[in-house]
Amino acid sequence: MKYLNYANGDKMPALGLGTWKSAKGEVYKAVRDSIELGYRHFDCAFLYFNEAEIGQAIADAISGGEVKREELWITSKLWNNRHRKEQAEGAILNTLKDLQLDYLDLYLIHWPVVLKDEINYPTEGSHLVSLKETTLTNTWEGMIGLKENGLTKHIGVSNFSISKLGEVSKNTGIKPEMNQVEMHPFLQQNELKAYCDSQNILMTGYSPLGSADRPANRILEGEPKLFENDTIAEIAYELNCSKAQVMLAWAVNRGTSPIPKSVNKDRLKENLEAADIELSDDQMQRMANVNLNYRYIKGDFWCLEGSDYTLDILWG
Repeated sequence: MKYLNYANGDKMPALGLGTWKSAKGEVYKAVRDSIELGYRHFDCAFLYFNEAEIGQAIADAISGGEVKREELWITSKLWNNRHRKEQAEGAILNTLKDLQLDYLDLYLIHWPVVLKDEINYPTEGSHLVSLKETTLTNTWEGMIGLKENGLTKHIGVSNFSISKLGEVSKNTGIKPEMNQVEMHPFLQQNELKAYCDSQNILMTGYSPLGSADRPANRILEGEPKLFENDTIAEIAYELNCSKAQVMLAWAVNRGTSPIPKSVNKDRLKENLEAADIELSDDQMQRMANVNLNYRYIKGDFWCLEGSDYTLDILWG
């Protein structure tokens, strides 16, 4: 397994298990199977509504002697309705209770979007709060406090653009240590990655295989499909591996952390093995050429009439 290295010397396994869309009743077994297979990096979030089940799986694996807490890397995320500085501690304490942990390894701001306290997911513009009212800097100050208090070892963000990373870094003097974004061969995030590399900000890629199982209302007819790409198929043939393994190996080889999701033990094993597959310079260049800058998770679900959120504001 390759690792991503933090400034203080901590090492995060490059490939982790994503738990978005993992249903209750399935995710417990997936986590137990993953630990048995050798996974040590688990990506969670409050809004996935499965942290209690994940926490029980982790607790049972630890009590059963299968793994030690210090061998695990557990990430979770602050949800949009807890963005005010004073709300951060209550949010992480709730997650720690569900996960049955004393601390997180990494805590992220899930989206640069603010919701009213009582809203988990908006259906109208009035459910959203302007970033002018609750600023990203205010939220980031709350995150800094969590690290200072030992509730999480590292802090970062998710779905942040270059300008937003710069905003919170400049205003607080503390840079995010991680930026988790959609990233796969069709959305290589080259400009954002170059900036993060220059600032020593690590990157995690969600939907590393294209998120074909995302909600049907977020799938566009005729959109490009990663598993139908000729270059990926050719490299899979050359390496005698699956197309999914090519995509995950590509992500690890370029120094990012993919977090594929699965509840199938055979697929979990295949995904984990991808982290040790080496692509040649020629294969990496060919993979670079398939980039389309195509975003599957467009974020337009935040851009509701009556709010001031637009795609330009979200990604700009």
